[in-house]
Amino acid sequence: MEYIYAALLLHSAKKEITEENLRNVLTAAGVSIDEARLKSLVESLKDINIDDVIKSASSASIPVQVQTTTQTTTETKAEEKKKEDSKAAEEQAVAGLAALFGF
Repeated sequence: MEYIYAALLLHSAKKEITEENLRNVLTAAGVSIDEARLKSLVESLKDINIDDVIKSASSASIPVQVQTTTQTTTETKAEEKKKEDSKAAEEQAVAGLAALFGF
């Protein structure tokens, strides 16, 4: 959500929503930057008229493109976590075998 808030802050300040501007806002807020999320948000917002979306949106709606981008980023992170977990399990198995043979 921090990325969306940063984009809305830039929009309300009449600043262009670019990777550099978003990075500056997020860094100032103390948020660690995920480059893939940053790039995908800027790409998703480039064809969206934020004023129109705000006027027509209810409090619970999100532009479909931004929602899809967020879901894709979340899925990518989940896949990376699974890979890390399987790698850690493999390392534990090797360590267990080494303990059996006194290494």
